[in-house]
Amino acid sequence: MENRRIIFAADAGGEDPLKMQFLKHLLDGMKGEMTLFTFASFSEIFSYTACRQLAEMFLAIAFFHISEYVLAVMVHGRSSVTLKSLLISKSYLLAITLSLLEYVIEIALFPALKEYWWISNAGLAMVLIGEIIRKVAIITAGRAFTHLIKIHHEEHHKLVTHGIYHFVRHPGYCGFLIWSVGTQIMLCNPISTVGFAVVVWRFFSERIPYEEYFLKQFFGSQYEEYAGQTPSGVPFVK
Repeated sequence: MENRRIIFAADAGGEDPLKMQFLKHLLDGMKGEMTLFTFASFSEIFSYTACRQLAEMFLAIAFFHISEYVLAVMVHGRSSVTLKSLLISKSYLLAITLSLLEYVIEIALFPALKEYWWISNAGLAMVLIGEIIRKVAIITAGRAFTHLIKIHHEEHHKLVTHGIYHFVRHPGYCGFLIWSVGTQIMLCNPISTVGFAVVVWRFFSERIPYEEYFLKQFFGSQYEEYAGQTPSGVPFVK
Protein backbone atom coordinates (compact mmCIF):
# COMPACT_ATOMS: atom_id res chain seq x y z
CA MET A 1 0.00 0.00 0.00
CA GLU A 2 2.80 2.41 0.85
CA ASN A 3 4.48 1.81 -2.51
CA ARG A 4 1.23 2.47 -4.33
CA ARG A 5 0.82 5.79 -2.52
CA ILE A 6 4.30 6.88 -3.55
CA ILE A 7 3.68 6.03 -7.22
CA PHE A 8 0.29 7.76 -7.17
CA ALA A 9 1.80 10.88 -5.62
CA ALA A 10 4.52 11.02 -8.27
CA ASP A 11 1.93 10.69 -11.08
CA ALA A 12 -0.38 13.28 -9.55
CA GLY A 13 1.94 16.07 -8.49
CA GLY A 14 5.55 15.16 -9.09
CA GLU A 15 7.64 15.77 -12.21
CA ASP A 16 8.42 12.62 -14.15
CA PRO A 17 12.16 12.71 -14.98
CA LEU A 18 11.60 10.81 -18.22
CA LYS A 19 8.93 13.26 -19.37
CA MET A 20 11.09 16.25 -18.49
CA GLN A 21 14.02 14.78 -20.37
CA PHE A 22 11.84 14.12 -23.41
CA LEU A 23 10.52 17.69 -23.39
CA LYS A 24 14.04 19.06 -23.05
CA HIS A 25 15.22 17.06 -26.08
CA LEU A 26 12.13 18.18 -28.02
CA LEU A 27 12.76 21.87 -27.26
CA ASP A 28 16.44 21.54 -28.10
CA GLY A 29 15.51 19.96 -31.40
CA MET A 30 13.07 22.75 -32.23
CA LYS A 31 15.71 25.36 -31.41
CA GLY A 32 18.15 23.55 -33.66
CA GLU A 33 15.65 23.47 -36.53
CA MET A 34 14.90 27.19 -36.09
CA THR A 35 18.63 27.94 -36.13
CA LEU A 36 19.09 25.89 -39.30
CA PHE A 37 16.08 27.62 -40.91
CA THR A 38 17.44 31.06 -40.04
CA PHE A 39 20.90 30.14 -41.30
CA ALA A 40 19.43 28.71 -44.50
CA SER A 41 17.34 31.84 -45.02
CA PHE A 42 20.32 34.14 -44.64
CA SER A 43 22.49 31.92 -46.82
CA GLU A 44 19.86 32.11 -49.58
CA ILE A 45 19.57 35.88 -49.25
CA PHE A 46 23.35 36.30 -49.53
CA SER A 47 23.77 33.66 -52.22
CA TYR A 48 25.34 34.24 -55.63
CA THR A 49 21.88 34.57 -57.14
CA ALA A 50 20.80 37.32 -54.76
CA CYS A 51 24.12 39.18 -54.94
CA ARG A 52 24.05 39.23 -58.73
CA GLN A 53 20.37 40.12 -59.16
CA LEU A 54 20.38 42.81 -56.47
CA ALA A 55 23.64 44.26 -57.80
CA GLU A 56 22.10 44.51 -61.28
CA MET A 57 19.03 46.18 -59.77
CA PHE A 58 20.98 48.81 -57.83
CA LEU A 59 23.29 49.52 -60.78
CA ALA A 60 20.29 49.92 -63.10
CA ILE A 61 18.62 52.37 -60.71
CA ALA A 62 21.81 54.36 -60.07
CA PHE A 63 22.68 54.66 -63.76
CA PHE A 64 19.15 55.61 -64.77
CA HIS A 65 18.74 58.47 -62.33
CA ILE A 66 22.27 59.85 -62.52
CA SER A 67 22.23 59.81 -66.33
CA GLU A 68 18.83 61.56 -66.36
CA TYR A 69 20.26 64.38 -64.28
CA VAL A 70 23.51 64.62 -66.26
CA LEU A 71 21.69 64.76 -69.61
CA ALA A 72 19.29 67.40 -68.29
CA VAL A 73 22.27 69.55 -67.24
CA MET A 74 23.97 69.03 -70.61
CA VAL A 75 20.84 69.94 -72.57
CA HIS A 76 19.32 72.72 -70.48
CA GLY A 77 22.25 74.01 -68.44
CA ARG A 78 22.96 73.71 -64.73
CA SER A 79 20.99 76.83 -63.80
CA SER A 80 17.79 75.45 -65.35
CA VAL A 81 17.93 72.02 -63.72
CA THR A 82 16.85 71.03 -60.21
CA LEU A 83 17.05 67.78 -58.26
CA LYS A 84 13.59 66.95 -59.65
CA SER A 85 15.44 65.83 -62.75
CA LEU A 86 16.60 62.81 -60.75
CA LEU A 87 12.95 61.64 -61.02
CA ILE A 88 12.85 60.36 -57.44
CA SER A 89 9.57 60.76 -55.57
CA LYS A 90 8.08 59.32 -52.38
CA SER A 91 5.80 57.04 -54.41
CA TYR A 92 8.76 55.82 -56.44
CA LEU A 93 10.82 55.08 -53.32
CA LEU A 94 7.87 53.21 -51.81
CA ALA A 95 7.52 51.08 -54.94
CA ILE A 96 11.23 50.21 -54.97
CA THR A 97 11.15 49.38 -51.25
CA LEU A 98 8.16 47.06 -51.67
CA SER A 99 9.82 45.32 -54.60
CA LEU A 100 12.98 44.70 -52.56
CA LEU A 101 10.88 43.43 -49.66
CA GLU A 102 9.14 40.99 -51.99
CA TYR A 103 12.53 39.82 -53.26
CA VAL A 104 13.94 39.17 -49.77
CA ILE A 105 10.82 37.28 -48.64
CA GLU A 106 10.65 35.14 -51.77
CA ILE A 107 14.35 34.23 -51.85
CA ALA A 108 14.15 33.20 -48.20
CA LEU A 109 10.98 31.11 -48.56
CA PHE A 110 11.05 30.10 -52.25
CA PRO A 111 14.70 30.35 -53.39
CA ALA A 112 14.06 28.22 -56.48
CA LEU A 113 11.78 31.00 -57.79
CA LYS A 114 14.84 33.21 -58.33
CA GLU A 115 16.80 30.58 -60.24
CA TYR A 116 14.99 31.01 -63.56
CA TRP A 117 17.93 32.71 -65.20
CA TRP A 118 16.34 32.93 -68.63
CA ILE A 119 13.62 35.09 -67.05
CA SER A 120 16.13 37.18 -65.09
CA ASN A 121 18.29 37.69 -68.18
CA ALA A 122 15.24 38.66 -70.22
CA GLY A 123 14.51 41.32 -67.59
CA LEU A 124 18.09 42.56 -67.80
CA ALA A 125 17.73 42.83 -71.59
CA MET A 126 14.52 44.85 -71.10
CA VAL A 127 16.35 47.19 -68.71
CA LEU A 128 19.07 47.82 -71.30
CA ILE A 129 16.59 48.26 -74.18
CA GLY A 130 14.38 50.60 -72.18
CA GLU A 131 17.38 52.65 -71.09
CA ILE A 132 18.66 52.97 -74.65
CA ILE A 133 15.24 53.98 -76.03
CA ARG A 134 14.77 56.67 -73.38
CA LYS A 135 18.27 58.12 -73.65
CA VAL A 136 18.11 58.20 -77.45
CA ALA A 137 14.79 60.05 -77.11
CA ILE A 138 16.33 62.65 -74.78
CA ILE A 139 19.36 63.21 -77.02
CA THR A 140 17.23 63.39 -80.19
CA ALA A 141 14.74 65.88 -78.73
CA GLY A 142 17.41 68.06 -77.17
CA ARG A 143 15.94 71.16 -75.55
CA ALA A 144 12.45 70.06 -76.53
CA PHE A 145 12.70 67.25 -73.98
CA THR A 146 11.72 68.21 -70.44
CA HIS A 147 10.84 66.23 -67.32
CA LEU A 148 7.92 68.55 -66.60
CA ILE A 149 5.07 69.08 -69.06
CA LYS A 150 5.25 72.47 -70.73
CA ILE A 151 1.97 74.37 -70.60
CA HIS A 152 3.37 77.47 -72.33
CA HIS A 153 4.98 77.47 -75.75
CA GLU A 154 8.59 78.59 -75.71
CA GLU A 155 10.56 79.78 -78.73
CA HIS A 156 13.02 76.88 -78.66
CA HIS A 157 10.24 74.29 -78.32
CA LYS A 158 10.01 72.60 -81.73
CA LEU A 159 7.99 69.58 -82.77
CA VAL A 160 10.41 66.66 -83.11
CA THR A 161 9.36 64.01 -85.62
CA HIS A 162 12.68 62.63 -86.83
CA GLY A 163 14.88 59.84 -85.53
CA ILE A 164 13.21 57.63 -82.94
CA TYR A 165 10.23 60.02 -82.88
CA HIS A 166 9.46 58.89 -86.41
CA PHE A 167 8.42 55.52 -84.98
CA VAL A 168 6.79 56.49 -81.66
CA ARG A 169 5.47 59.82 -80.34
CA HIS A 170 6.60 59.28 -76.76
CA PRO A 171 9.78 57.15 -76.82
CA GLY A 172 10.79 58.49 -73.40
CA TYR A 173 7.65 57.05 -71.83
CA CYS A 174 7.98 53.86 -73.84
CA GLY A 175 11.56 53.42 -72.66
CA PHE A 176 10.70 54.03 -69.01
CA LEU A 177 7.82 51.54 -69.11
CA ILE A 178 10.09 48.84 -70.54
CA TRP A 179 12.87 49.72 -68.08
CA SER A 180 10.71 49.73 -64.96
CA VAL A 181 8.96 46.44 -65.70
CA GLY A 182 12.29 44.94 -66.73
CA THR A 183 13.81 45.65 -63.31
CA GLN A 184 11.18 43.44 -61.67
CA ILE A 185 11.44 40.66 -64.24
CA MET A 186 15.20 40.78 -63.66
CA LEU A 187 14.54 40.11 -59.96
CA CYS A 188 11.97 37.39 -60.78
CA ASN A 189 9.40 39.32 -58.72
CA PRO A 190 5.98 38.17 -60.01
CA ILE A 191 3.90 40.48 -57.81
CA SER A 192 5.98 43.61 -58.42
CA THR A 193 6.18 42.88 -62.15
CA VAL A 194 2.41 43.09 -62.43
CA GLY A 195 2.24 46.01 -60.00
CA PHE A 196 4.87 48.09 -61.81
CA ALA A 197 3.29 47.38 -65.21
CA VAL A 198 -0.17 48.46 -64.04
CA VAL A 199 0.93 51.55 -62.11
CA VAL A 200 3.35 52.88 -64.74
CA TRP A 201 0.92 52.21 -67.59
CA ARG A 202 -1.89 53.97 -65.74
CA PHE A 203 0.35 56.96 -65.04
CA PHE A 204 1.24 57.37 -68.72
CA SER A 205 -2.31 56.69 -69.91
CA GLU A 206 -3.34 59.80 -67.96
CA ARG A 207 -0.23 61.89 -68.66
CA ILE A 208 -0.15 61.43 -72.45
CA PRO A 209 -3.63 62.92 -73.19
CA TYR A 210 -2.85 65.82 -70.83
CA GLU A 211 0.48 66.52 -72.50
CA GLU A 212 -0.91 66.18 -76.00
CA TYR A 213 -3.63 68.70 -75.22
CA PHE A 214 -0.93 71.36 -74.97
CA LEU A 215 1.03 69.99 -77.93
CA LYS A 216 -2.06 70.43 -80.09
CA GLN A 217 -2.35 73.98 -78.79
CA PHE A 218 1.28 74.66 -79.68
CA PHE A 219 1.51 72.97 -83.09
CA GLY A 220 -2.11 72.65 -84.24
CA SER A 221 -2.81 70.51 -87.30
CA GLN A 222 0.87 69.69 -87.65
CA TYR A 223 0.77 67.70 -84.42
CA GLU A 224 -2.63 66.18 -85.14
CA GLU A 225 -1.35 64.83 -88.44
CA TYR A 226 1.80 63.49 -86.75
CA ALA A 227 -0.22 61.86 -83.95
CA GLY A 228 -2.57 60.26 -86.44
CA GLN A 229 0.31 58.53 -88.21
CA THR A 230 2.56 57.63 -85.26
CA PRO A 231 1.72 55.35 -82.29
CA SER A 232 2.21 56.66 -78.78
CA GLY A 233 4.69 53.99 -77.78
CA VAL A 234 2.62 52.93 -74.76
CA PRO A 235 0.34 49.89 -75.28
CA PHE A 236 -3.39 50.63 -75.59
CA VAL A 237 -2.83 54.41 -75.46
CA LYS A 238 -3.70 56.12 -78.73
